[in-house]
Amino acid sequence: MSKGNIGVTSANIFPVIKKFLYSDHEIFLRELVSNAVDATQKLKTLAAVGEYKSELGDLTVRVAVDKKKGTLTISDHGIGMTAEEIEKYINQIAFSGAEEFLEKYKNDAQAIIGHFGLGFYSSFMVSKKVEIFTQSSKEGATAQHWSCKGDPEYTLEDSIKADRGTDIVLHIDDENKDFLEESKIQELLTKYCKFLPIEIAFGKKKEWKDGKNVETEDDNIINNTNPAWTRKPADLKDEDYNAFYRELNPMGEDPLFHIHLNVDYPFNLTGILYFPKIKNNIDMQRNKIQLYCNQVYVTDHVENIVPEYLTLLHGVIDSPDIPLNVSRSYLQSDGNVKKISSHITKKVADRLAEIFKADRTQFEEKWDNMKVFIQYGMLSDEKFYEKGEKFALLKNVDGKYFTFDEYKTLVGENQKDKNGDVIYLYANNSDEQYSYIQHAQEKGYDVLIMDGQLDVHVVSQLEQKFEKTRFVRVDSDVIDKIIQKDDESKVTLSNDQRDALVTVFESQVPVLEKTNFIITFEQLAPTANPVFVTQNEFMRRMKEMSSLQGGMMSFYGEMPDSYNLVVNTAHPIIEKLLGEEEAACSASVAPYITEIAIAENEKSTLKDNHKGKKDEEIPTEEKAQIEELDKQITELTDKKKAVLKSFATDNKQVRQLIDLALLANNMLKGEALANFVKRSVELL
Repeated sequence: MSKGNIGVTSANIFPVIKKFLYSDHEIFLRELVSNAVDATQKLKTLAAVGEYKSELGDLTVRVAVDKKKGTLTISDHGIGMTAEEIEKYINQIAFSGAEEFLEKYKNDAQAIIGHFGLGFYSSFMVSKKVEIFTQSSKEGATAQHWSCKGDPEYTLEDSIKADRGTDIVLHIDDENKDFLEESKIQELLTKYCKFLPIEIAFGKKKEWKDGKNVETEDDNIINNTNPAWTRKPADLKDEDYNAFYRELNPMGEDPLFHIHLNVDYPFNLTGILYFPKIKNNIDMQRNKIQLYCNQVYVTDHVENIVPEYLTLLHGVIDSPDIPLNVSRSYLQSDGNVKKISSHITKKVADRLAEIFKADRTQFEEKWDNMKVFIQYGMLSDEKFYEKGEKFALLKNVDGKYFTFDEYKTLVGENQKDKNGDVIYLYANNSDEQYSYIQHAQEKGYDVLIMDGQLDVHVVSQLEQKFEKTRFVRVDSDVIDKIIQKDDESKVTLSNDQRDALVTVFESQVPVLEKTNFIITFEQLAPTANPVFVTQNEFMRRMKEMSSLQGGMMSFYGEMPDSYNLVVNTAHPIIEKLLGEEEAACSASVAPYITEIAIAENEKSTLKDNHKGKKDEEIPTEEKAQIEELDKQITELTDKKKAVLKSFATDNKQVRQLIDLALLANNMLKGEALANFVKRSVELL
């Protein structure tokens, strides 16, 4: 037996390993199983080149828990180690046996994944003692037993081992007893070792018998050694790709499309990426790409490793050029990772263009389920936009799809306003905005449906990309004002008539939380609705964007919703209502109007006399006189409004017109809706 000190620069190396080497302690199992697979792959390589001539036999890597002894054992039937190799690869921390082996057998080596050295020492994160029992595959070699209790001192002695290979025995410490639970080890093996190229056995399969789970004679193999991404695309059918997707996402629906990545220059990269059906919650779709290094799981947090919009895809990326390193910051700054990210972006865009060109009908059928991904990419990556503008689609309310160029051709002349701007009309709810859509279509205009999560951002982007183009929601104004062909017709109401109708309608508008209504007038066709509701495009869009972005945009989100209650002064009902108001109220309000006019004139005269004077030069009695006139005007105005409000309250038609406009905009609910129905019956 020999004793010695492990070749480290500091006796404090073990506390560092135990606490800081890896962010997750559970990673030790990945490292040890990967080393076992590595040792097995080395043996297969030696046999392939004729340097190992005995039978390979059973190469299964086995993981076993002994709760009574408090041990976790990882066993392989691989290449094993001699005493010299233990001294070289175990006792010199971070010396990589795999790198030396790769250099020697670079033309024949199979997937050598581990760095047998530093990774092995991750076992001390969870162990109070670690033992190695190993028998080298070299002829005449003596079995060895290595032991260490988590300090620089170790023992190494000759031993007896019946089989070739290595057993790593971890004596789990008191703080990590959960790693002696079968369910925990099964979970970690499934997470980290699911696709390793050598079979990994953990206990025996169980079957339900006589009301309980009973062990069978069959090994419980936890991994698929030949996953779809390692096979040639020519050898796979669509059902193979879908089966692998279900292996990754057992509860997921079948994907829309897939991309099989297979690159060997200027870097090595394989993998399969799937386009899932994007649900309403984008965040729920993230982190479904698993990153591997030669079939060893690295991470599923690929944000900042691939562009953010690619995190909506599902699948696997595998590259030996991505270091098997748990530091995400290292991955983010690695040059190869950045190249791989750019390549994947190009491959995704090219694949989408290929599918669109080959089968546009299928592409259109699946557009609604994948448009969020494409829009996300185009919004966040200019290069993706340049490729995507050829296959990105716009959908109208009739369910027809158009490329950007096709839609411009469709509406380019017909929907051009008097200033030469092309107006793209859109709705975000074809049912709630039905009447507005109908009015636009009656004019011969086309209306897009933009009801997706990112559409409010998309319309802003496209306005910047398309020359002399504006996107306007169809309910933001009357259609003749949205696409104004000629000078608009002027409202012919007098100021007194305007004031009267404003008061009449304003007094009957219901009070809605965080909602303001502004009474406006338009001289439209007599056949247009007498009263309707519109919402300013800019303010509405800012509020919608604030709900998605937050930050500085949150200012708009806090503002109340502002709507225009538009009165069509050319409609016969409005003309009749105005006549009734004048007949019922003019005698009562005329004196107030006269007195208000007199008071306004007096105030105006006083103000004119004060022009050019400083505040201290204006006589106090004249200031008091102006204040008294203001008070008088307010009182007279309130009395005038009281007369008009009384008329409006008694005239059920006013509230009926307002409620009809609100109903058309899906804004009439609860008690107000019940009152509207009751009033409608009474009016009938």
